[in-house]
Amino acid sequence: MPRRTGLLLLPLSIACTSAAFAATPPAADKAACQVWQRELSFAQSVQRHDAAAFAEHVMADAVFDANTPQPTRGLAAVRRHWAAFIAGKTQRVDWYPQQVVASGDGKLAYSSGAYLFENPAPGAKPRYVTGRFATVWRRAGDGAWRVAFDGGDAGKPAGDADVAAFHAGRQPDCPAAAGTN
Repeated sequence: MPRRTGLLLLPLSIACTSAAFAATPPAADKAACQVWQRELSFAQSVQRHDAAAFAEHVMADAVFDANTPQPTRGLAAVRRHWAAFIAGKTQRVDWYPQQVVASGDGKLAYSSGAYLFENPAPGAKPRYVTGRFATVWRRAGDGAWRVAFDGGDAGKPAGDADVAAFHAGRQPDCPAAAGTN
């Protein structure tokens, strides 16, 4: 490359490098960690079979199964749809975040991670299913983070090693960079 061309490209190179290493806004870091903890709390509400706590994590106008042809719309419908999961008698579900990113203004966040379904019926085939979920969180007027959109894949049958890996993958604290796995 001629010297002149290299010198002309230098400012562009510096600008691109600076943008690539720009720090995440502090509001986004704080919001991402808040949502990380909120996602764990949401899962715990189901583990504790606490329908009221579950509902406290969901916006009134939430859309669940958002990535399907027939999503579930509104808190009342979501509560009905999730009643069996929350009761935990016919199917158990657990999940945790592996990535959380928040908007620069700290008002919206996206979380994704792993889930585990268990069918506790004797001889159930498959007994376990693992998969991935994605959730969009919105900061409500009272400052609490609540689910606006939720969805996930269909999952795949899982064996004992997959279940052990699922449990080993849970991080109870927000990692220093919540936007990375």
